[in-house]
Amino acid sequence: MYRWCTDDVEPHHRFDYWREVRSKGLFGVTAELARERRDDFHGELSLRQIGRGALVELKASYYTVERSPADIADAPGDSICVYQQLGSGGWFGGMRASDFAIAHGSFATSHTDQPYRTAPLGVGGFHLRILKIPVSGLATQDQRIRELVPRRFDDPGLAPLLGACFADLAEAAAAENGTTSPVQESLVQALGHLALIERGIVRPGSRRGQAALRTARFAHARRLIAQHLLDPDLAPAMVADLLGVSVRHLHILFESAAKSFSQTVTDERLKQSRRLLREAPDRLIAEIATSCGFDSLATYYRVFNAAYGMAPGDFRARAVAER
Repeated sequence: MYRWCTDDVEPHHRFDYWREVRSKGLFGVTAELARERRDDFHGELSLRQIGRGALVELKASYYTVERSPADIADAPGDSICVYQQLGSGGWFGGMRASDFAIAHGSFATSHTDQPYRTAPLGVGGFHLRILKIPVSGLATQDQRIRELVPRRFDDPGLAPLLGACFADLAEAAAAENGTTSPVQESLVQALGHLALIERGIVRPGSRRGQAALRTARFAHARRLIAQHLLDPDLAPAMVADLLGVSVRHLHILFESAAKSFSQTVTDERLKQSRRLLREAPDRLIAEIATSCGFDSLATYYRVFNAAYGMAPGDFRARAVAER
């Protein structure tokens, strides 16, 4: 993984370095900022290569960006980009596209070789994730991909699926120490094909569309489980309803995974209880068991011992001793 921050450069050179080396060199765009504001500029980015794709997270104070026809000619990319807005919001416009705003938590997509302009909304600056996937790395090679001007995702049903895939991809990339796993590759393909579903290039019912939706729904289902661990009604029917699928379809999503739905719920509850045992050493174990969704203390002791080969109290004692 590659990381870089403007703290490595003298203040009066920071924006010029960001503009000429990072913006032009890495992204093929033209960055601009009024000269009197450049000494206060700050930016940082990380870049992970994931199979044929690249995941970028960028944070920076206010400046404007343009990918002009000249920029495209100098540095053609022939990739699609899926953007996740993490900051206060952004504005996109272009020579061939209508202007649009993208709010925190929202998504947009484009082909790299379509011109655009973008700037943060307000003075908060940029904070976004960008997944860049070469067209050659997608399972479909439809020529219309190269005509994708920047546009916001308008399908509300896709937003939580995209969010879950982005979150899983960032976590998996960090955990794999620079290697690309089949899980990461499937998430890259899912994000790319979800973007193409939204733009009408891939049909949801096609083989590629179904594969993308299956990967994304599984990622979202796991995150719904984590969000509702304390809900006494957490069950397949509840998660299936939130996901918009049948209970049978939900179980099918988990069939190819290492753990079933119920095993995943138990595993998440155990992880939460381990964290609380470490971080709240004075809290009663019975309270921790209840707060993590276990229906009885006896059940908690049984599954904890089966998973970790020791009782919760022994785990806590070891965690305290290792501090």
